[in-house]
Amino acid sequence: MQRFSYDTYPEAMKPLFAMWKHVEHSGLEKNLMHLVMMRASQLNGCTYCMDMHSKEARADGETEQRLYLLQAWREAPVYSERERAALAWCETVTRLDPAHGVPDDIYEQARAQFSEKELMDLNLLVIMINSWNRIAIPAKKAPNYQVPERKVA
Repeated sequence: MQRFSYDTYPEAMKPLFAMWKHVEHSGLEKNLMHLVMMRASQLNGCTYCMDMHSKEARADGETEQRLYLLQAWREAPVYSERERAALAWCETVTRLDPAHGVPDDIYEQARAQFSEKELMDLNLLVIMINSWNRIAIPAKKAPNYQVPERKVA
């Protein structure tokens, strides 16, 4: 049973919604963003966010195979070098090593694929999804997300 709802505190949630709006319009590829949000949510064990982002990813054209293989992204040949760099960054920032932070090799891998602005936007995406995970998990938010109907342009 859900413990509390963040919907009842819209003022408190404004900063996260603003961060999402920035990242959503940053120019980062939608599928890459979905993969990063899914991976962070897997690492954190956030079933609500995994449910949401897998459904959103599918609605935006992501394949079942890539979603199924995400936990083994290092071994799976279906991810680009840019996606691999984003996933490595996501894992490292999600599980920050208290003694060493983000290792230089992970930073160099990310910088080889992302401009400085893109890396900042990727970092904000990881911070944002980790924040949402840390709201949904203690709230015990149930995985029942419904993808909004898409408007055809």
